[in-house]
Amino acid sequence: MSNLKRTPLFDSYAKYGAKTIDFGGWELPVQFSSIGQEHEAVRTKAGLFDVSHMGEVDVKGESALEYLQRVTTNDVSKLAVGQAQYSVLCYPDGGTVDDLLVYKYADDHYLLVINAGNIDKDFAWLEEHLIPGVTIENISPQTAQIAIQGPLAESILQKLTATDLSKIGFFRFERDVEVAGISALVSRTGYTGEDGFEIYLPAERAAELWDALLEAGKEDGLLPCGLGARDTLRFEAKLPLYGQELSKDITPIEAGIGFAVKVDKEVPFIGQEVLKAQKENGAPRKLVGIEMIDRGIPRTHYPVYVGEELVGEVTTGTQSPTLKKNVGLALVKSEHAALGTQLEVEIRGKRLKAEVVAAPFYKRPKN
Repeated sequence: MSNLKRTPLFDSYAKYGAKTIDFGGWELPVQFSSIGQEHEAVRTKAGLFDVSHMGEVDVKGESALEYLQRVTTNDVSKLAVGQAQYSVLCYPDGGTVDDLLVYKYADDHYLLVINAGNIDKDFAWLEEHLIPGVTIENISPQTAQIAIQGPLAESILQKLTATDLSKIGFFRFERDVEVAGISALVSRTGYTGEDGFEIYLPAERAAELWDALLEAGKEDGLLPCGLGARDTLRFEAKLPLYGQELSKDITPIEAGIGFAVKVDKEVPFIGQEVLKAQKENGAPRKLVGIEMIDRGIPRTHYPVYVGEELVGEVTTGTQSPTLKKNVGLALVKSEHAALGTQLEVEIRGKRLKAEVVAAPFYKRPKN
């Protein structure tokens, strides 16, 4: 796998027993101990993820707000300094370029966090739509990102910083936080359905912080976690993965993230007409939860039928580690999206019974 890209933490993987895979051109850990153990650690204690493959784009200039209002679906004007926002980049036909986070540093300065496999495509798209008075820079290579997630994430991270983390609200962040003697951006965000933080720091300090966090969390059961658990965790929480629940052929309305699409904001944005029509009149397809009635595990791209009609396909499916049930997310024609609808999933040439159920499959208990 020598031609694959590696994160600044690659050399740390081996001492923690990582098994690596090719993930969108990156050599990343799929697991350290086991996917099940890592999943449970995040749901009950805490897990640590190397997310340094994600992309970061710095956006600066007097026209930065107007620019982001044009290229993203959410309303950036509603952000306060120190606040983050989930958003989407769309094509004119409403299909998805990528989903992303927007961090507001100042009225004329923002950070965009984009998906690893889309960095080059997204940056080209952002460049293509530049307006005067704004500059963008891909700062991904010099930026590392480490996520600590789970009910004990705050107490573990608090051991390494004097900043009161309880004062950083959900989707809020602080810059220049000293963590284990390293200056970092600390954001209360994540991709697991649990409480937790994402920490952005200079790439050359990543290994130092990784080791310090694992040491600080040792007694609390903090485990290093790979992509396998990241996927089962985000899936249970119905958080979309680009390339599965989102793509150039799937709109954010179809994918169930219409909350991040503000069709009436003051500045017109790319894809607005199609997305507005879908919000008002309903989208042709809808992302739903499915549970298998027959024995079998639904997997990505497995066809979904109602009678003899092909009505959609599975986007993600697994045996849910939390529910211990075979469940999936499927993009189906909207007329077959009602709860309780009986479906069949074609698994290895056999059509097996399933039904539409409520999703997300997991919601974290409120304290």
